[in-house]
Amino acid sequence: MANIFCSSIGRKLVMSLSGLFLILFLFVHLALNSLLLLDGVFGFETGQMFNAGVHFMGTNPIIKIIEPMLAIGFVIHIIYSLILTFQNMKARGPQAYAGGKKTSGVSFSSLNMLPLGIAVFAFLVVHIANFYMRMKGIIAWEPSEVEFPFFGTMAKGEDAYTLVNETFKIGWVVAIYVVGSLSLGLHLAHGFWSAFQTIGWNNTTWLPRLKVIGIVIAVLMGAGFSAIAVAQYLFF
Repeated sequence: MANIFCSSIGRKLVMSLSGLFLILFLFVHLALNSLLLLDGVFGFETGQMFNAGVHFMGTNPIIKIIEPMLAIGFVIHIIYSLILTFQNMKARGPQAYAGGKKTSGVSFSSLNMLPLGIAVFAFLVVHIANFYMRMKGIIAWEPSEVEFPFFGTMAKGEDAYTLVNETFKIGWVVAIYVVGSLSLGLHLAHGFWSAFQTIGWNNTTWLPRLKVIGIVIAVLMGAGFSAIAVAQYLFF
Protein backbone atom coordinates (compact mmCIF):
# COMPACT_ATOMS: atom_id res chain seq x y z
CA MET A 1 0.00 0.00 0.00
CA ALA A 2 2.81 2.40 0.87
CA ASN A 3 4.36 1.85 -2.57
CA ILE A 4 1.44 3.55 -4.29
CA PHE A 5 2.62 6.92 -2.96
CA CYS A 6 5.97 6.38 -4.69
CA SER A 7 4.31 5.86 -8.06
CA SER A 8 3.34 8.63 -10.47
CA ILE A 9 -0.37 7.92 -9.98
CA GLY A 10 0.00 7.90 -6.21
CA ARG A 11 1.86 11.21 -6.22
CA LYS A 12 -0.81 12.77 -8.43
CA LEU A 13 -3.47 11.52 -6.03
CA VAL A 14 -1.70 13.04 -3.02
CA MET A 15 -1.21 16.34 -4.85
CA SER A 16 -4.88 16.39 -5.93
CA LEU A 17 -6.29 15.63 -2.48
CA SER A 18 -4.03 18.16 -0.78
CA GLY A 19 -5.00 20.76 -3.39
CA LEU A 20 -8.72 20.21 -2.86
CA PHE A 21 -8.20 20.47 0.90
CA LEU A 22 -6.42 23.79 0.44
CA ILE A 23 -9.25 25.11 -1.76
CA LEU A 24 -11.62 24.67 1.20
CA PHE A 25 -9.25 26.77 3.30
CA LEU A 26 -9.17 29.44 0.58
CA PHE A 27 -12.96 29.75 0.70
CA VAL A 28 -12.82 30.26 4.48
CA HIS A 29 -9.99 32.77 4.09
CA LEU A 30 -11.85 34.70 1.39
CA ALA A 31 -14.98 34.81 3.54
CA LEU A 32 -12.95 36.18 6.46
CA ASN A 33 -11.20 38.78 4.29
CA SER A 34 -14.51 39.92 2.81
CA LEU A 35 -15.41 41.19 6.29
CA LEU A 36 -12.87 43.95 5.66
CA LEU A 37 -15.40 45.57 3.32
CA LEU A 38 -18.77 44.81 4.91
CA ASP A 39 -18.94 46.89 8.10
CA GLY A 40 -20.89 49.73 6.51
CA VAL A 41 -23.29 47.32 4.82
CA PHE A 42 -24.36 45.83 8.15
CA GLY A 43 -24.13 49.00 10.23
CA PHE A 44 -20.94 48.21 12.16
CA GLU A 45 -18.05 50.55 12.84
CA THR A 46 -15.05 50.20 10.54
CA GLY A 47 -13.06 47.08 11.29
CA GLN A 48 -15.45 45.56 13.80
CA MET A 49 -16.60 42.64 11.66
CA PHE A 50 -13.06 41.70 10.62
CA ASN A 51 -11.75 41.95 14.19
CA ALA A 52 -14.61 39.73 15.35
CA GLY A 53 -13.78 37.22 12.62
CA VAL A 54 -10.08 37.17 13.50
CA HIS A 55 -10.96 36.79 17.19
CA PHE A 56 -13.20 33.82 16.36
CA MET A 57 -10.49 32.17 14.25
CA GLY A 58 -7.85 32.78 16.90
CA THR A 59 -9.88 31.40 19.83
CA ASN A 60 -11.71 28.53 18.14
CA PRO A 61 -10.16 25.18 19.23
CA ILE A 62 -11.13 23.54 15.93
CA ILE A 63 -9.15 26.16 14.00
CA LYS A 64 -6.14 25.52 16.25
CA ILE A 65 -6.27 21.85 15.20
CA ILE A 66 -6.76 22.62 11.51
CA GLU A 67 -3.98 25.23 11.38
CA PRO A 68 -1.04 22.77 11.50
CA MET A 69 -2.91 20.50 9.08
CA LEU A 70 -3.03 23.40 6.62
CA ALA A 71 0.70 23.96 6.95
CA ILE A 72 1.34 20.27 6.29
CA GLY A 73 -1.09 20.38 3.36
CA PHE A 74 0.78 23.27 1.77
CA VAL A 75 4.15 21.56 2.20
CA ILE A 76 2.88 18.26 0.77
CA HIS A 77 1.22 19.98 -2.17
CA ILE A 78 4.34 21.98 -3.03
CA ILE A 79 6.72 19.01 -2.71
CA TYR A 80 4.60 16.64 -4.79
CA SER A 81 3.94 19.35 -7.38
CA LEU A 82 7.67 19.88 -7.85
CA ILE A 83 8.39 16.15 -8.02
CA LEU A 84 5.72 15.57 -10.67
CA THR A 85 6.72 18.65 -12.67
CA PHE A 86 10.37 17.63 -12.89
CA GLN A 87 9.40 14.03 -13.65
CA ASN A 88 7.26 15.24 -16.55
CA MET A 89 10.04 17.51 -17.82
CA LYS A 90 12.50 14.62 -17.69
CA ALA A 91 10.07 12.30 -19.48
CA ARG A 92 9.53 14.80 -22.31
CA GLY A 93 13.25 15.14 -22.86
CA PRO A 94 15.31 18.03 -24.23
CA GLN A 95 13.27 18.24 -27.44
CA ALA A 96 9.94 18.75 -25.64
CA TYR A 97 9.55 22.39 -26.63
CA ALA A 98 11.96 22.56 -29.56
CA GLY A 99 11.05 25.02 -32.28
CA GLY A 100 8.75 27.00 -29.99
CA LYS A 101 5.76 24.80 -30.85
CA LYS A 102 2.77 25.11 -28.58
CA THR A 103 0.46 22.25 -27.69
CA SER A 104 -2.89 22.89 -29.33
CA GLY A 105 -6.06 22.75 -27.26
CA VAL A 106 -4.22 23.15 -23.95
CA SER A 107 -5.01 26.12 -21.73
CA PHE A 108 -2.52 28.73 -20.56
CA SER A 109 -3.08 27.56 -16.95
CA SER A 110 -2.29 23.96 -17.82
CA LEU A 111 0.94 24.90 -19.64
CA ASN A 112 2.12 27.22 -16.86
CA MET A 113 1.21 25.48 -13.61
CA LEU A 114 4.80 25.61 -12.32
CA PRO A 115 5.41 29.37 -12.83
CA LEU A 116 1.91 30.10 -11.55
CA GLY A 117 2.62 27.95 -8.52
CA ILE A 118 5.88 29.80 -7.90
CA ALA A 119 4.03 33.14 -8.09
CA VAL A 120 1.42 31.86 -5.63
CA PHE A 121 4.17 30.65 -3.29
CA ALA A 122 5.89 34.07 -3.37
CA PHE A 123 2.52 35.67 -2.65
CA LEU A 124 2.04 33.27 0.27
CA VAL A 125 5.44 34.15 1.73
CA VAL A 126 4.61 37.88 1.64
CA HIS A 127 1.19 37.21 3.17
CA ILE A 128 2.61 35.13 6.02
CA ALA A 129 5.31 37.70 6.76
CA ASN A 130 2.89 40.65 6.69
CA PHE A 131 0.05 39.19 8.72
CA TYR A 132 0.35 35.68 10.18
CA MET A 133 3.81 36.10 11.71
CA ARG A 134 2.87 39.45 13.21
CA MET A 135 -0.43 38.24 14.62
CA LYS A 136 1.39 35.26 16.14
CA GLY A 137 4.11 37.49 17.65
CA ILE A 138 6.92 36.00 15.55
CA ILE A 139 7.56 39.42 13.99
CA ALA A 140 7.29 42.41 16.30
CA TRP A 141 3.83 43.96 16.36
CA GLU A 142 2.20 45.93 19.16
CA PRO A 143 -1.55 45.80 18.53
CA SER A 144 -3.99 48.03 20.32
CA GLU A 145 -6.97 46.41 22.02
CA VAL A 146 -10.43 47.17 20.63
CA GLU A 147 -14.02 46.20 21.31
CA PHE A 148 -16.34 44.56 18.79
CA PRO A 149 -19.69 42.73 18.75
CA PHE A 150 -19.21 38.99 19.21
CA PHE A 151 -22.24 36.67 19.20
CA GLY A 152 -24.53 39.17 20.88
CA THR A 153 -22.03 40.56 23.39
CA MET A 154 -19.07 42.92 23.27
CA ALA A 155 -15.64 41.30 23.23
CA LYS A 156 -12.11 42.66 23.36
CA GLY A 157 -9.25 41.63 21.13
CA GLU A 158 -6.36 42.73 18.96
CA ASP A 159 -6.99 45.40 16.34
CA ALA A 160 -6.14 43.18 13.37
CA TYR A 161 -8.09 45.46 11.04
CA THR A 162 -5.63 48.33 11.48
CA LEU A 163 -2.71 46.04 10.66
CA VAL A 164 -4.36 44.89 7.44
CA ASN A 165 -5.56 48.35 6.47
CA GLU A 166 -2.17 49.97 7.01
CA THR A 167 -0.43 47.18 5.07
CA PHE A 168 -2.80 47.63 2.14
CA LYS A 169 -1.97 51.33 2.03
CA ILE A 170 1.45 50.34 0.64
CA GLY A 171 1.25 50.34 -3.14
CA TRP A 172 3.84 47.63 -3.87
CA VAL A 173 2.20 45.28 -1.37
CA VAL A 174 -1.15 45.72 -3.09
CA ALA A 175 0.53 45.10 -6.46
CA ILE A 176 1.99 41.83 -5.15
CA TYR A 177 -1.42 40.81 -3.84
CA VAL A 178 -3.10 41.49 -7.16
CA VAL A 179 -0.47 39.55 -9.13
CA GLY A 180 -0.50 36.74 -6.56
CA SER A 181 -4.30 36.57 -6.46
CA LEU A 182 -4.63 36.47 -10.24
CA SER A 183 -1.92 33.79 -10.40
CA LEU A 184 -3.85 31.82 -7.78
CA GLY A 185 -7.01 32.10 -9.87
CA LEU A 186 -5.25 30.84 -13.00
CA HIS A 187 -3.63 28.03 -11.00
CA LEU A 188 -7.04 26.93 -9.70
CA ALA A 189 -8.70 27.17 -13.13
CA HIS A 190 -6.76 24.08 -14.17
CA GLY A 191 -5.94 22.57 -10.78
CA PHE A 192 -9.53 22.14 -9.59
CA TRP A 193 -10.89 19.99 -12.39
CA SER A 194 -7.54 18.26 -12.87
CA ALA A 195 -7.67 17.09 -9.25
CA PHE A 196 -11.08 15.49 -9.78
CA GLN A 197 -9.86 13.96 -13.01
CA THR A 198 -7.05 12.29 -11.09
CA ILE A 199 -9.52 10.98 -8.53
CA GLY A 200 -11.57 9.43 -11.34
CA TRP A 201 -14.28 11.99 -12.18
CA ASN A 202 -13.18 12.18 -15.82
CA ASN A 203 -16.27 11.01 -17.66
CA THR A 204 -17.94 13.08 -20.38
CA THR A 205 -20.76 14.12 -18.04
CA TRP A 206 -18.81 15.42 -15.07
CA LEU A 207 -15.56 16.72 -16.54
CA PRO A 208 -17.16 19.63 -18.50
CA ARG A 209 -19.14 20.59 -15.38
CA LEU A 210 -16.02 20.50 -13.22
CA LYS A 211 -14.19 22.71 -15.71
CA VAL A 212 -16.99 25.30 -15.43
CA ILE A 213 -16.93 25.08 -11.63
CA GLY A 214 -13.15 25.49 -11.76
CA ILE A 215 -13.51 28.70 -13.76
CA VAL A 216 -16.08 30.03 -11.27
CA ILE A 217 -13.75 29.23 -8.35
CA ALA A 218 -10.81 30.80 -10.20
CA VAL A 219 -12.73 34.04 -10.77
CA LEU A 220 -13.97 34.15 -7.16
CA MET A 221 -10.49 33.67 -5.74
CA GLY A 222 -8.53 35.78 -8.21
CA ALA A 223 -10.97 38.68 -8.39
CA GLY A 224 -12.06 38.40 -4.75
CA PHE A 225 -8.66 38.66 -3.08
CA SER A 226 -7.53 41.30 -5.59
CA ALA A 227 -10.63 43.45 -5.09
CA ILE A 228 -10.28 43.38 -1.30
CA ALA A 229 -6.67 44.60 -1.45
CA VAL A 230 -7.41 47.31 -4.03
CA ALA A 231 -10.54 48.49 -2.17
CA GLN A 232 -8.59 48.83 1.08
CA TYR A 233 -5.94 50.85 -0.76
CA LEU A 234 -8.39 53.18 -2.48
CA PHE A 235 -11.42 53.59 -0.23
CA PHE A 236 -10.65 52.72 3.41
